[in-house]
Amino acid sequence: MKLFSEHPSITDCLALVLVVVAFVATAFIGERIFEGIPHIEDEIAYVWQAEAIAGGNLLLPTPECPKCFLVPFVVDANGWRSSKYPPAWPVVLSFGILIGKRSLLPPFLASLTTWFIYRLGKKILNGPTALTGTFLTITSPFFLMNASSLLSHSWCLLLSLFLALSWLDSFDEKSSIPRWIPMSVAALSIGLMSLTRPLTALGVTFPFFIHGIILLFKHKKQEKIRVLLIGTIAGLISMLFFVWQFAVTGNPFTNPYTLWWPYDRIGFGPGVGLQENGFSLYAGWVNTRFNLWVGWHDFLGWPFISWLFLPFGLLAIRHNRRAWLISSIFPSLIFAYLFYWIGAWLLGPRYYYESIYCLTLLTAAGIHWLAGKFSKSFLPALRWAATTVLVSLLVATNIFIYTPIRLGSLYGLYGARRAQLEPFLTPEAKDLTPALIIVHPQEDWIEYGTLLELSNPYHNTPFVFIYNRGEENNQQVIRKFPERSVFHYYPDEPYRFYTAPRPQADP
Repeated sequence: MKLFSEHPSITDCLALVLVVVAFVATAFIGERIFEGIPHIEDEIAYVWQAEAIAGGNLLLPTPECPKCFLVPFVVDANGWRSSKYPPAWPVVLSFGILIGKRSLLPPFLASLTTWFIYRLGKKILNGPTALTGTFLTITSPFFLMNASSLLSHSWCLLLSLFLALSWLDSFDEKSSIPRWIPMSVAALSIGLMSLTRPLTALGVTFPFFIHGIILLFKHKKQEKIRVLLIGTIAGLISMLFFVWQFAVTGNPFTNPYTLWWPYDRIGFGPGVGLQENGFSLYAGWVNTRFNLWVGWHDFLGWPFISWLFLPFGLLAIRHNRRAWLISSIFPSLIFAYLFYWIGAWLLGPRYYYESIYCLTLLTAAGIHWLAGKFSKSFLPALRWAATTVLVSLLVATNIFIYTPIRLGSLYGLYGARRAQLEPFLTPEAKDLTPALIIVHPQEDWIEYGTLLELSNPYHNTPFVFIYNRGEENNQQVIRKFPERSVFHYYPDEPYRFYTAPRPQADP
């Protein structure tokens, strides 16, 4: 799996420009729209786990009054506390925390993703089409939203790309790369995906599993050995998922998700999901239709018609087996998440994010097929010009209208803003430290959750925040922090710290 070709072409150089653009764009969005802080419960849990790992621990003892130290999607079992999410992404995120550059990790992953989408497109299609697909990717609001967040999708997308590229290289007889390198990358990618987003790993891997089965029935002994080696190594790494579940829950087959919501399981029937009588195949179909409806807006920022060139893309690759293999990841992921009870729309249908390159490269193939080659002949020139004008209008609509509106709608998502941290950054507030802050949310838990950005799982920061759970529970925590001054904080009076609970107004 080569990072660069021996003789860089013009498209290679332009692709590197797009890599830089992707880094700058996602860094800008992460700072100006998301303000470098978590907004979604998942992000808060990931950051909590990453900080625990940065301190050298996967699990931490359950604190006194666990509900006082509320962290969404962080669960307690057998006297230990951990995130409900598998550990691979928090481990990666912990490196950003250790070097003090957490906010630059998503843009870094976005730039790597951009380059490898181009490399994949060039491998299965050609340089110009790959460049078009890469451009469509970095202008996609779906890509920009997710690549700028602290969610695990960016990391999992990169692993998905690594798998696609390394799998193709593992069975490409013309490749000059030592065979063990792409085989190792393929196996490691599958294993790490399983330790990041298991259901996504199943969806992304399924087309390669089918391809592997086909290769096993062929007569090439070397290919059979490669398939079995990749599968065996990937399987052994994936088994660590059950080791992690045992560490968190005490049972290798108990999913920590169910410790937070008992109904948070995959499949159908009573006790699964929040639907009446449990999750059903019909409910899964409704979720899928809604996810795709959102996607046909967000995938390329072409309202209602982000699918427009996909049929032509299928025509363009009709004789290209490698392109069909890669493109099948998208429907495979759709099928996998048919079995999950909750949909995704806030950042687009993010459960399909790990297949975004299937859509952008296939769209690019459709555009180039429809446009044809530029010619001075009337009809071919008209065809080329009409396609170029149409694509230019769609891209301009996305860049100048759709994406700014879509990204702008995410500012202050769920009411989380960096401004909420400012009362604790003043010289007067710092003079109060070390302090235990009892937060009395007035409207929503996020008023407390946002403040966790200034704390960590080890409770050794200047401020430690707890969620008000009544005098008895509060005192239980206070006794554990005798060296800290205690203050009560009310978000509707952001720069005032009470030494006792605020008197309640008369009704």
